[in-house]
Amino acid sequence: MGFYSRMPASSADMERTFIAVKPDGVQRGLCGEIIKRFETRGFKLVAAKFVQASEDHMKKHYLDLKDMPFYAGLCKYMSSGPVFAMVWEGQSIVKLARMMLGETNPADSKPGSIRGDLCINIGRNIIHGSDTLDNAKMEVDLWFKAEEFVNWTPCSQAFLYE
Repeated sequence: MGFYSRMPASSADMERTFIAVKPDGVQRGLCGEIIKRFETRGFKLVAAKFVQASEDHMKKHYLDLKDMPFYAGLCKYMSSGPVFAMVWEGQSIVKLARMMLGETNPADSKPGSIRGDLCINIGRNIIHGSDTLDNAKMEVDLWFKAEEFVNWTPCSQAFLYE
């Protein structure tokens, strides 16, 4: 089968993930750099908003960490300033986005990853990304309403997917 007779990936093959630039990333002016990295990789932005989340909202977002000693401080910090919340779409995006982010602790992150290149401290690791498909769905639903999504097809799609 030749290149031109292949159809691009169907929407059924696509995953969505939630990515948020945390208050430290916003304050450092890194939203554009992070968007650039996801666009350059070939992922499609389908929803985005600049918000200051309440502490209650952050408690819902990080509910799976409620028994951790840092939970209260994390929720307070994440509600201390604006967050750039986004939903990205692409094949295997949850797994690939986590690789792009690097380890939670920037000191353990490889050069080339967002945290490996742009962070020093675990408490200021600039970005959140869903860690599983189930968490991605929950986080996307927590942050975005259905009418906030834009359905579009980038002209580059045929050059990204077989």
